[in-house]
Amino acid sequence: MGETGPLGKKKGYGLRTRVAVMVSAVVMLVLLVLYVIFRNQIIPQTRHALEEKANAVARTVALMPMVAEGLSQGRSREIQAYTSQITGSNDILFVVVIDMDSIRFSHPDPSLIGKPFAGGGQEAALRGEESVSEGEGMLGKSVRSFVPVYNEKGKQVGAVVVGVSLERVHRLVRRNDWTIIAILLSGALLGAGGAIVLARKIKNMMLGFEPTDITRLLEERSAMLQSVREGIIAVDHEARITMINVEAERLLGTAGITGGVMSRHIGEYWPELHLEQVLATGEAKRDQLLELNGITVLSSSVPIRVDGEIAGAIATFRDKTELAVLAERLSGISVYADALRAGAHEFMNKLHVIMGMVHMGLYDDLRQYISGTVSNYQQEIGQITSRIKDPVMAGFLLGKLSRAREAGIQLLLAEDSYLPESADTGDMHELITIVGNLLDNAMDALEEQCIREIELAFDYDEDCKQLICSVWDSGPGIPEALRERVFTQGFSTKGEHRGIGLYLVKTSVEKLHGRIRLRDDGRPGTAFDVEVPYAVKDEETV
Repeated sequence: MGETGPLGKKKGYGLRTRVAVMVSAVVMLVLLVLYVIFRNQIIPQTRHALEEKANAVARTVALMPMVAEGLSQGRSREIQAYTSQITGSNDILFVVVIDMDSIRFSHPDPSLIGKPFAGGGQEAALRGEESVSEGEGMLGKSVRSFVPVYNEKGKQVGAVVVGVSLERVHRLVRRNDWTIIAILLSGALLGAGGAIVLARKIKNMMLGFEPTDITRLLEERSAMLQSVREGIIAVDHEARITMINVEAERLLGTAGITGGVMSRHIGEYWPELHLEQVLATGEAKRDQLLELNGITVLSSSVPIRVDGEIAGAIATFRDKTELAVLAERLSGISVYADALRAGAHEFMNKLHVIMGMVHMGLYDDLRQYISGTVSNYQQEIGQITSRIKDPVMAGFLLGKLSRAREAGIQLLLAEDSYLPESADTGDMHELITIVGNLLDNAMDALEEQCIREIELAFDYDEDCKQLICSVWDSGPGIPEALRERVFTQGFSTKGEHRGIGLYLVKTSVEKLHGRIRLRDDGRPGTAFDVEVPYAVKDEETV
């Protein structure tokens, strides 16, 4: 069983074994190459050494006066005795002396003295030239050295043939082979031991992970860092940038800070971040507001510790404006703000009309205008308050009505709608988010339409304690192929940086444990039905 490693990963012995095998394989390959090189060198060198020995012996014998005299006088006894002594003391196969007619004057087998030389190859020596060749004679295969013999007058009187057995050459090569093999095996054992030690060391350095695991972890970490919506910058212990993700490059590029950043000092690139202080003190700095060439970012910086020592620091930051927009969308503040803004805008328009009529002295017309406005407003308020008993939703819908009028859109509240006051302000907040985003999407869909109508309906079921909210618009509708994707965050047919409205609606519906669906009732346009549990304040009945 293996031991448990970091991150709960069970460590095995695969890495150690593979490293040991790979290093051992490399060592064995190197040793094999060395063996081939050595062997290819030793065979020629061994043969050459024996040839040189044969040449040296042959030259020595050829220079002996007694050899030249014996050849000149036809006496072989002294030559035979001398060559026999030379053969025994130099560990060679034979020493043969021949005259100019190739007749032997000496031979390891005395019975062959006086007979012609066998094996051939002596022709060059009888012409006065030294030579080396292989041949097979009475004593077997040998490497032979031929040296001419001259008398004291310089006349050639014969030749000396010295032979070294080829079997001896092969025996020496085999002996050298075993020597080389022993040396290489010793090197292999040392290499294998070193491989095991090296594998153990590498495994400890890699925290027990396999190379494939490290590759996968690096790829996953890189993908995670590049996909987050926060800018991330990491520096080493010298405050030099070692990593920066795509979002950080985008934010800094928006602020006009561009150029190659890797290995640059963070103080040169973004001095206001003060990561040097984090490295020096080891204290984190969280939720700091920093100005970056006109962009306000919210930044946090923390030191990176390895074995108790500060090895670097990492800073995360995000555009404060984006955070504010996101907070507003998630909390529903934007919905209330839009409603108030529309109401204020409509109120200011009416004040301008009243001021103009006062300046012109059109008091009778002014009286009629105010009466009509008040009557319409009271009628509108009456329609809302008689059907919508929750004051928060009523005020919100009045704002939406004003905004719809300004946009030239007819927003109708169904006559049979009824919404009692909610017992939970949190639920009403989520319902505001749902209705607000559905109405906003409907208004966006009617921007280029001739018929611009929106119908809103509330249906409360007292027995089931369920509320059904329906929103229909006369827009172009949603194609069938896109209906499965409309609630996906970021999906929009209106361009980039959109596609959050219906996602927030779906999130709020799920938070209320309800459900939402696209309804197809045969009319053109788009219709959404939202059904959620709804608790009434003081158990009010319908």
